[in-house]
Amino acid sequence: MAAETDTSGVAAGERFEWVDPSLVTFCLGALAATVAAGLIQVSFGTYTMSLGTAWGAVFDPAVWTNPNVFATFLLGDGLAATLGFSTEFDLSRETLIVWSIRMPRVLVAAAVGLALALSGAIFQAVTRNELASPFILGVSSGAGLAILLTLVVLPGLAALLPLFAAVGGTAAFLVVYAIAWQGGTSPVRLVLAGVIVGTVLNSLQTGLFFFAGDVGVVQQAVAWTTGSLTGVDWEQVRTVLPWVVLVVLPGTALGARQLNVLVLGESTASALGMRVERTRFLLSGVGIVAAAAAVSVAGIVSFVGLVVPHMVRTILGSDHKRLLVGCTFAGPALLVVADVGARLFFEVALGSPTQIPVGIVTGLVGGPYFLYLMRRRAQLGEL
Repeated sequence: MAAETDTSGVAAGERFEWVDPSLVTFCLGALAATVAAGLIQVSFGTYTMSLGTAWGAVFDPAVWTNPNVFATFLLGDGLAATLGFSTEFDLSRETLIVWSIRMPRVLVAAAVGLALALSGAIFQAVTRNELASPFILGVSSGAGLAILLTLVVLPGLAALLPLFAAVGGTAAFLVVYAIAWQGGTSPVRLVLAGVIVGTVLNSLQTGLFFFAGDVGVVQQAVAWTTGSLTGVDWEQVRTVLPWVVLVVLPGTALGARQLNVLVLGESTASALGMRVERTRFLLSGVGIVAAAAAVSVAGIVSFVGLVVPHMVRTILGSDHKRLLVGCTFAGPALLVVADVGARLFFEVALGSPTQIPVGIVTGLVGGPYFLYLMRRRAQLGEL
């Protein structure tokens, strides 16, 4: 019995040998940045309150000790009531403002950052190209076009936005892959095909504005194309969270080993018994769902899927077990911090309540970083 226990302990130790102090330190640092930025985010707004009051509202026992509050927020009034939870509860004004208005924005930013970071890591492994991302490969543009078509042509089906986004992102990725295929693909051809398809889809998105007779729809469409978290609430949390928790996180956890094999090359992966094309498209499906879920609530937030995996890879290495865990923490950190800048920069610097879309901030960070990565590739000109 003792020998069996020792053997199982050794096996468990080998299974998690990739977890080391550097990974733990990185994840804790990213988590601390996310929490700090989130606390700053909930502390400022039209309704003035001190930092102590705002943070007290975040940790208010009336929220954390009452399951009815979380059930109402996460399930919605109707479903919570159906399941027997009370939707009537007494919260202070400050707590209600923080949890009903400000906290959902932090949670959506964290979920979107996580989804885009993992999507980028998957696409970079599937294509064996560190320049790949859902934005560069046209997946985000395809999902965005599908969402705009839904808003303009079929507004009554807005509840199915994540599904339409997934279909649009899948179609765009298949087109990119078909264009890049010439008896196989190359990293540069995939990037160029993605840029071409993304440009065409972005033009179609702009053209849709002329068919929208409602000014409100046009404004909503502009928010989608620039990537914005302004006005999000618990409905958006309920939209993105199930896809992230039930599909994206399990899919990436189960696919980490396969991603490590894919980056070795098709011939090596086939020699190891992998069905390469089937595995590639299954993992791409997880990446597409992740990107589509993010686009369905935040619009097209550019460059997160490119920048985060590369930064994590530089710090933690290329083992996808470590890389995916790092992206799970670094993605939320980047987007929550970027959203703080998007929301509060003009208010702090100029005293103006003007907010800019978070996609502009990530673009200002990601654009130069993308150029840096391109210049690092020794074979960029070999098409």
